[in-house]
Amino acid sequence: MAVNSIVPEVSLSRLKTACSSCSLRELCLPVGLSKPDMAKLDDLVFVRRTVRRGDYLFRAGDKFDSLYAARTGFFKTKLLLEDGREQVTGFHMAGELMGLDGIGPERHTCDAVALEDSDVCVIPFDRLENLSREMEALQHHFHKVMSREIVREHGVMMLLGSMRAEERLAAFLLNLSQRLSMRGYSAQEFNLRMTREEIGSYLGLKLETVSRVFSRFQEEGLIAVQQKNIRILNTTGLREIVGRSTS
Repeated sequence: MAVNSIVPEVSLSRLKTACSSCSLRELCLPVGLSKPDMAKLDDLVFVRRTVRRGDYLFRAGDKFDSLYAARTGFFKTKLLLEDGREQVTGFHMAGELMGLDGIGPERHTCDAVALEDSDVCVIPFDRLENLSREMEALQHHFHKVMSREIVREHGVMMLLGSMRAEERLAAFLLNLSQRLSMRGYSAQEFNLRMTREEIGSYLGLKLETVSRVFSRFQEEGLIAVQQKNIRILNTTGLREIVGRSTS
């Protein structure tokens, strides 16, 4: 596999991952599958990989042959611009799929880097395609996943194209809060896995601007910040800020 040869620091677990016993299966797989269908998923021989903080799951240009479902940890995807700058294109957490960028070109178009020690399930795409032909629910689910990616990209374009700095950061914090809540974590208090600079790259803002807006939000009583720990004090206030861009 290209990832294994180019990125030797990614370790391979010998333990097979069973979807039927995974607490995150409802986030990355269709709900309501019958026991026989779930057994077929388990027979796909999903393999678990451990990716250490700072290591690459895959790089731009690697041959595409698998999708990756994050079990634990946090990732960023990024592009290297012609002038050498890094452009962060997304942040991914447990229960989310990575690698969809490679389906069309059959090579990955971005890098995926672990922001903390993480585990992923490796899903061989050719086997997944074959199984999707047998299971309509699975095929429909992955169509929804790809549609969700398109919607996400449109959302990022709106952030970069029409929102002011305060609106961008408020939308980012609310989105992160919602995604963490879906996974059973606190929606009000969490640690940022990414740096201020990485947030700025993703939102199209300078580092100084991100730091200034964080300070303003804290002064206005919207959030409490202690290093990477964020506590949302006024969710309604953040939503009102985002709402200004659509009013």
